[in-house]
Amino acid sequence: MADSLRASLEELVHRADLDALVRHVDDTCSAREWSHLVRVRDSARAAVDTGRQLWPIATLANYRLALWAPAELAVRALDDTARTFMPGPVSEIIAVHHRWEDLEPFLAPGHDRSLVAHERALRGDDIDAGEHSALDIPMAVQAWEPRYEPASYTDDGADAQMPDVPRADETVVAVPGEPVDDPETVTAFRVLMEPWTSQSNGSARCTIAEGGIPEVLHAHGIVSARIARIDPHEALDLLAWAGASGGAHCKRRGLATGRSNAWWFLATFAGMQEDWPCDPDELGEVLGAMTFAVWEDDSSPADGWNMRLVMEDTDEGLACAVSAHDHA
Repeated sequence: MADSLRASLEELVHRADLDALVRHVDDTCSAREWSHLVRVRDSARAAVDTGRQLWPIATLANYRLALWAPAELAVRALDDTARTFMPGPVSEIIAVHHRWEDLEPFLAPGHDRSLVAHERALRGDDIDAGEHSALDIPMAVQAWEPRYEPASYTDDGADAQMPDVPRADETVVAVPGEPVDDPETVTAFRVLMEPWTSQSNGSARCTIAEGGIPEVLHAHGIVSARIARIDPHEALDLLAWAGASGGAHCKRRGLATGRSNAWWFLATFAGMQEDWPCDPDELGEVLGAMTFAVWEDDSSPADGWNMRLVMEDTDEGLACAVSAHDHA
């Protein structure tokens, strides 16, 4: 089987037959000839240097390698340049079907290894406390955090559903409040939503004001809104989902990165950025004392990717409203 696949590959690469090469990748995966899948990827990538535009095949083979191959070969997807057009980061894709104990012996020290460890921790694996973290947050999910729902990946791509939120049915009439110039919190939100705004069709806004929910909604340009109060862990779940997502057109950044950027945004609004990395228990306590709600108004888009959240820090007398939308 391997010899026939190799002979077929050489001919298909020579002809630059994309459709046939896609079928060849399918056949290779069905036969579980994972070493040959590496050969397909490398041959397609090398062909690009000779003017044959086979980079989609290199990307497809590398994606299937990360998703389905045994751990020893799956980690080789991290060594390849064929990542750009994959539906998500290789670190997240590898983590879907492979346990940390199987991956760990084959992962070289560095950034990719750390992200894979974070992704597997979010899926319930225990990671050694001495494992290096490329992100400034704990790998272990804290007791006050949500039980994050990781993205699923299939041959057809990624799927990550927006967390369920209650229906907004409590009417709030906005009242004038004093806007607050808080460039650090605004920047932290822009970083969180960057794939939606710079690599897709989306928009994102963040407003801070003195007072509570009515005041910050007014500063955000809202006259009247409907809200539904949610728990802090639900707000974090929503923010992490948004930060992990690529919106309508951008590739995913992965749940580990989304969670990390959500922590940073919330810690910055809470005034804890000077002590970053912050104490996880302290952040949990601070968020537990805040009020969170999702909101909508008559101008809220009903289609596409949407996130609208408001949070109130009564101890500091400040509130923050965010809104983001992306569409196909």
